[in-house]
Amino acid sequence: MIGFVSYLVNGISLGSVYAIIALGYTMVYGIAKMLNFAHGDVIMVGAFVVFSTVTGMGLPPVIGILISVVVCTVLGVVIERVAYKPLRQASKLAVLITAIGVSYFLQNMALLIYGANTKSFTSVVTVPAITLADGALVISGETIVTVIACVIIMIALSLFIKYSKSGRAMLAVSEDSGAAQLMGVNVNSTIALTFAIGSALAAIAGVLLCSSYPSLTPYTGSMPGIKAFVAAVFGGIGSIPGAFIGGILLGIIEILGRAYISTQLSDAIVFAVLIIVLLVKPTGLLGKQIQEKV
Repeated sequence: MIGFVSYLVNGISLGSVYAIIALGYTMVYGIAKMLNFAHGDVIMVGAFVVFSTVTGMGLPPVIGILISVVVCTVLGVVIERVAYKPLRQASKLAVLITAIGVSYFLQNMALLIYGANTKSFTSVVTVPAITLADGALVISGETIVTVIACVIIMIALSLFIKYSKSGRAMLAVSEDSGAAQLMGVNVNSTIALTFAIGSALAAIAGVLLCSSYPSLTPYTGSMPGIKAFVAAVFGGIGSIPGAFIGGILLGIIEILGRAYISTQLSDAIVFAVLIIVLLVKPTGLLGKQIQEKV
């Protein structure tokens, strides 16, 4: 029983990271109607910035995280303006190919700067672990911080979208960008803000991911990024609570599959979940069916 609870806690921790990443995916898709597959590599960039500032320069972890958030925020806006904005009216296939190109560009830049060797990432979390059941169950500080951060981010993002002027502009653009522009909403600025928020969340996710799994390479963000996309689809892409629920459930499924079925098949199980969800409920758990007028 203790073993199962331990796996469950680890699954919630991993799922919280997926949820933070998925929030970035679901915001960009919900507002800009595009899939930013370079999002996973922004995670890697954020982790490398913290690695360079904290391990390399000896700065305090808080300063390193803040610098990472700023760098990834600026990077997200630059990617949107340079790579995606010129393709605003292009086909979805052109945008998808561009996103893949941006992803490989970021990976190769990291290879040139840091090399292909795996770096040892020092955890920035200083919260002590909690020991339960007479020492049989230990909840790490990284797990506690990751789960709390995920919940706070989800609530803050929901409140921002619902009550702020910029958030209501995002809702308007997600419903109908043309009508929103006629009503005075700056669509380009709204989409840029969406990328900025999503990239800032990617930086936080990268730090939390590498604190829990302390290794870092130029390819660190690739698989978590893809799995977070699966989580966004699972929960209902375009839905903030859906991204949260999808991420948590996917993390639990992956850890339990790794523990009770096979470590080699854990990734396959995750993608099998995506196939089943798309077959049974294509809109995801909390996604809404969109009626197209003809």
